[in-house]
Amino acid sequence: MVFKRLLGSLGVGGPTVDTVLDPGPVHPGGPLTGQVHLRGGTADFEIEQITLELVARVEDEHGDEEREGVVLFDRFTVGGGFRLAEGEHRSLPFTAHLPWETPITELYGQPLGIILGVRTGLEVAGAKDKGDLDQLTVAPLPAQEAILEALGQLGFGFRSADLELGHVGGTGQRLPFYQEIELTPAPQYAHAINELEVTFLATPGGMDVVLEADKRGGLFSSGEDALTLFTVGHEGVEHRDWNTEVDAWIRGLVERRAAYGSYGSHDSYGAHGAHGSHGSHGSHGSHGSHGSYGHGEHDGHHDGGRRSGPSTAAVVGGVAAGVAVGVVGGMVAAEVVDEIGDAFEDEEDED
Repeated sequence: MVFKRLLGSLGVGGPTVDTVLDPGPVHPGGPLTGQVHLRGGTADFEIEQITLELVARVEDEHGDEEREGVVLFDRFTVGGGFRLAEGEHRSLPFTAHLPWETPITELYGQPLGIILGVRTGLEVAGAKDKGDLDQLTVAPLPAQEAILEALGQLGFGFRSADLELGHVGGTGQRLPFYQEIELTPAPQYAHAINELEVTFLATPGGMDVVLEADKRGGLFSSGEDALTLFTVGHEGVEHRDWNTEVDAWIRGLVERRAAYGSYGSHDSYGAHGAHGSHGSHGSHGSHGSHGSYGHGEHDGHHDGGRRSGPSTAAVVGGVAAGVAVGVVGGMVAAEVVDEIGDAFEDEEDED
């Protein structure tokens, strides 16, 4: 989807820009390729710089208040330093690499409701303007897909996905936000948790998998959240028994939280946006057969405030392999795609 825009700061007759991304989804940490098409205006212009900005629609929670806004999370310079003649057509190919923590927007070809975009800007003779906006589609890394597939096979169901402003404590998170994939519990765990939230924080060397279980409260005990972190590698994904491994993660999460419950409840969250304290560490390499992948686990807590229910743009139906079934509520996938332009343009209008 392309949103062409005349460079208003240059007035009528200025150059226009149209960025076309190469077809197919990209992957976290992978290359983003395409071409920037320029059309000259009614006079010659000096094109000083052409930039691509990666932007995301992100939620920000302050207590009971929830707001949404656009966050710029990476920026690339792909050209500049040339004269664009009157009426001239010029195309510039580009290759840029996405951050490893780039959120995934689809699974098995089905949108998850995450809104990402590539915004193209021109700097012409000292004047700057946003010239073009394109939807960015990001598919999961092999390890991410394997873990979500295993959760689906175990009976967990997709509920929603969103992006939250803040940091996950005890991790090397680099972006100013993190992605949450919210799942309904598998039947065998429905007695213990209301919801499982999954966050992936990938790096060139591997990936942290943060699992958070929202525990059911009983008559004499309040519900509380349990969070653990596991580290996996990018290599050898196809040789691991993910169903068994992920099920062990969930069982350990539930068992530890049940044990903690006998000592009373505790506050799971620190101040929003600050690096909170890290809980006691579990044993590294506790699953000995996976030691070569740097497997380990930790207890910890998100630094940000508690997440609320699904955002209006975070519902999708029909994801394969049991991860999602049916439309839970809110927008259907097609409407999410149609809304991407309005989402970013509304934000720019506020600016």
